[in-house]
Amino acid sequence: MLFTRLSGHVSSLLKQALVLVMFAVTTLPAYSASKTILVLGDSLSAEYGLVRGKGWVALLEQRLQQKNIPATVINASISGDTTSGGKARLAKLLEKHHPDILIIELGGNDALRGLSLKASEDNFKGMIDMAKMQRSKVLLAGMKIPPNYGPDYSERFFSLYEKLAKANKTALVPFLLEGIAEKETLFQADRIHPAAEAHPAILNNVWPHLLPLLSK
Repeated sequence: MLFTRLSGHVSSLLKQALVLVMFAVTTLPAYSASKTILVLGDSLSAEYGLVRGKGWVALLEQRLQQKNIPATVINASISGDTTSGGKARLAKLLEKHHPDILIIELGGNDALRGLSLKASEDNFKGMIDMAKMQRSKVLLAGMKIPPNYGPDYSERFFSLYEKLAKANKTALVPFLLEGIAEKETLFQADRIHPAAEAHPAILNNVWPHLLPLLSK
């Protein structure tokens, strides 16, 4: 009788342990499979004016390592690049790296050069379509331009990112320089490119929108 009771108790404990293990497996983020992240950007991502390793893309790689999230980060950013340039380069990059996630940080130079918003939109759409063909998830990094370009153009430019994200069902960083743009001390002397001190904050703006893509 005692043996039967003990066996039943042990069996009950084993069942409870199994339930807890299954719960843990189903609720933890799926970070076991290594991901490849491709960053297609301009000078904001290419460490313009910075010591190598101080930009937000390099900091992203460090954070992934610290959090034991298996991922490879490829920085294909070029200072001065536009959406047209990014689109022209993307096909070969996708073919070479087969990224799980594509971060598109472009558009600022389009606006600074006064390029057509329609052309920028078409270029973004082309890049998103190419990424989807490769089954890459897309994260758009939103950007603003100074108001001296005219409030109408500035607003239409900024709203373009949200429009694209909604229409194409991509993830979105609403504004890459949120909490930074209004602080002159966080910029280099040209007042265009963020200083090294700003890049941890840039990463913090990107991180919460990237993390869900890593766990899928």
